[in-house]
Amino acid sequence: MSLPAPNDDQWFAQHVLPHEPALRAWLRSRFPHFHDIDDLVQESYAKILRARAGPPIVSVKAFLFATARNLAFDHFRRHQIVGIESIAEIDGLSVLDDKPGVSETLGRQQELELLTQAIQSLPERCRQVLTLRKIYGLSQKEIAAELGISEHTVEAQVGNGMRRCAEFLANYDLP
Repeated sequence: MSLPAPNDDQWFAQHVLPHEPALRAWLRSRFPHFHDIDDLVQESYAKILRARAGPPIVSVKAFLFATARNLAFDHFRRHQIVGIESIAEIDGLSVLDDKPGVSETLGRQQELELLTQAIQSLPERCRQVLTLRKIYGLSQKEIAAELGISEHTVEAQVGNGMRRCAEFLANYDLP
């Protein structure tokens, strides 16, 4: 990564650093068995600086918290330290209210907006098939009958749409 531009330093100090104490407290409460909180925070900072080069970040705090959460989950997946049952237990031990906070809600909202953009970027037929299959839950047979295409075409369009959406979201470091 190249050195940040001078205006990046000012933007970072003004918009990102004020959220550090809340981020650290949230990470400690959400992931009490995670030992490298400092590394997680630093990696989140690096990602937010890289993301700043792309589309404008609507809510820096939400983006920062969502990035840190995703990095923690990535760490657990890579190292297989904690099983699914343990993650459920960690959520139960949280001293914070289990209701999603403002930052988590905004982070989810941004992720949903990106998913909507990903779906909207698909060719029309692909978008129709993917929406009918994944959003409305129609079977391949039902979609084929509805659109007058073969079931094989439905299957191919769903696969193509999923792959394109995954590529679109990968550009924003989302799974």
